[in-house]
Amino acid sequence: MRIMLQIADTFLPYWHIYQGNSVMKDNGATPIELQSIIDAHDNAFVVIDENYTIVAANRAYSDAYDVDPAEIVGSKCHKVSHHSDVPCHINGEDCPHKKVFDTGEPHQVLHIHFDQNKQEEHVRIKGSPIRGANGQLYLGESVFPVAKSHELNCDEQRMLGSSPAFMACIEEISSAAKSDAPILLNGESGVGKEMAAEFAHKKSPRCDKPFVSIDCKAISEDIFESELFGHERGAYDGCVGRRHGLIETADSGTLFMDEVGEIPLSIQGRLLRVLESGKFRRMGGREDLAVDIRVVCATHNNLRKMVDDGIFRADLYYRIAGISITIPPLRERRADIPSLVEALIKKLKNKNGNQCKVTRESTELLRRYDYPGNIRELQNILQKAAALSTNGIITPDLLELDEFANIYQNPLADRRMFPRGHDDANGKRSMTELESDHIRSLLSQFNGHRSKVADVLKISERTLYRKLKQYGLQDVGKKRGDGASRPE
Repeated sequence: MRIMLQIADTFLPYWHIYQGNSVMKDNGATPIELQSIIDAHDNAFVVIDENYTIVAANRAYSDAYDVDPAEIVGSKCHKVSHHSDVPCHINGEDCPHKKVFDTGEPHQVLHIHFDQNKQEEHVRIKGSPIRGANGQLYLGESVFPVAKSHELNCDEQRMLGSSPAFMACIEEISSAAKSDAPILLNGESGVGKEMAAEFAHKKSPRCDKPFVSIDCKAISEDIFESELFGHERGAYDGCVGRRHGLIETADSGTLFMDEVGEIPLSIQGRLLRVLESGKFRRMGGREDLAVDIRVVCATHNNLRKMVDDGIFRADLYYRIAGISITIPPLRERRADIPSLVEALIKKLKNKNGNQCKVTRESTELLRRYDYPGNIRELQNILQKAAALSTNGIITPDLLELDEFANIYQNPLADRRMFPRGHDDANGKRSMTELESDHIRSLLSQFNGHRSKVADVLKISERTLYRKLKQYGLQDVGKKRGDGASRPE
């Protein structure tokens, strides 16, 4: 039974397409059946009315969400794809339905839907305005899969988030994975570059082949060559047998080189030859060996500057930076922090073996922290808090956050308001203002000597210096020519 567009309890078996793609009811134009147009889409496609009701869908859409074609017409779109009783914009999401009906213009978004297995799936949605024969506006929605939930798993961890910055990054990696071009992942320490590399491998045509990882900064220069290229018997003193290197182990698959900027300059030329020719020799070997690998590299360094400084080869840089992607730091995706906290805390127990829980105040405090160490630091903070907890409840006083722990205990901080980030209706001051004023007062008290201020606040001088820059307090309490310490 074919699904037809239902409008006002009647089926319109045909939409008439006229020049300029405008929809005409009559004029002698060739009639085209709506359902055949929808079914021509390889991806999931659905037509939705102003009340969020599905009025037509293709088989791919029905299959994607495991809804019988006979039942899908008349269902609410947010109920099918989001498993939600309300439209997604009410939950704070960027809703293509609302945008198209508000503006009459096409709109694209990244969303998390639930697939036919009731699992989360990252998708890109292209919403387009469609006019019926009577001029009534509808939403035509194309759904393009980006990543399944299982593809975001890495060992016992998972790439998790729904913030715009995170979802845009996931789509960028997913798109890059389809080619065989080298990928360079840029980002601060702890943002999850190895998980991103493994995700790229899982989304690539090489997904059923080896994924081999090497941490370039963890291998000393004297054994780097052997680790990467392998060796033949007698290649050096004490070498008694042949060994395959990581390049050879990754044959037909993906080689992930973390902190690629740490590769010794003496090795970079040999690596370049492998990437350009697909040939290499083991240490002590005389025979060229062929290898087929896809290389994904990661760094938190500025490789361009390293090239300018002569410590990284320019030709190698351009060879590995085929597709350059930046992983956003955690402070740029704060909306994801509660979900990350929830996922990480499930793996932790306190010293008495009890499952830990995080209070609402602690979650808000964690959401507002800057995380110089990113996700790795968040995990460390939660682990320490769980170890300190006696009852399994993680409260703000157990979170060792340099920037906030002292403020929380400061008598200036109104605990009834904690941890709000804005003034309320009664004009009470934000935590940011309290922190800034407290640091200003200490700087004046100690004549700008930052080491003393840091000792009082129980934070490092580096953390204090970052806060001084944030609040514009670098010169507070200092006299002209003052030599107060400044960490570099």
